[in-house]
Amino acid sequence: MQRQSWPRAWLMTDERMGDSLHAAIARSAAAGAGVIVRHHASDRSTRREIAADVLAAGAVLGMSRDVALAEEVGAALVHNPATQTGRIPFSLAVHDEAQARVAAARQPAFVIVSPLFDTRSHPGKPVLGEDEALRLAQMTNCPAYALGGISQAQGRELMARGWDGWAGIDAWM
Repeated sequence: MQRQSWPRAWLMTDERMGDSLHAAIARSAAAGAGVIVRHHASDRSTRREIAADVLAAGAVLGMSRDVALAEEVGAALVHNPATQTGRIPFSLAVHDEAQARVAAARQPAFVIVSPLFDTRSHPGKPVLGEDEALRLAQMTNCPAYALGGISQAQGRELMARGWDGWAGIDAWM
């Protein structure tokens, strides 16, 4: 599979975004970020509509989990696919050492390591911190993006310290 150049930043969508979703898509697309549609609790029709909005905004589209929907809507990648992706590149979430080992074996286009910091979406959940997150990222032997409580300014700082990019939810709202 040919290595593709991916955006340095990603918007990770979820239902919690509510009415802010479309503005966040527009802001992230204007900044050159990609968008991974994660709306896991939403039906396929809703995810299909969000995907259309992402493509209309000119952003690189990623679909979470659903390979068939990713193919249908013309997504550039599938995040955390439940099945093999065929020709579509995929990315994986890494939250611990076991997932880092799986990622190293599966060889995704990139990994998203989280959570680095406290997040509003997962209050009280233990965080990795940057040192542990970097250790996990290095285990995967592939490009690594940081996620979890990261602002746009922090994302730029993390990239200056060696991360391939960053992802966020609130940073785009």
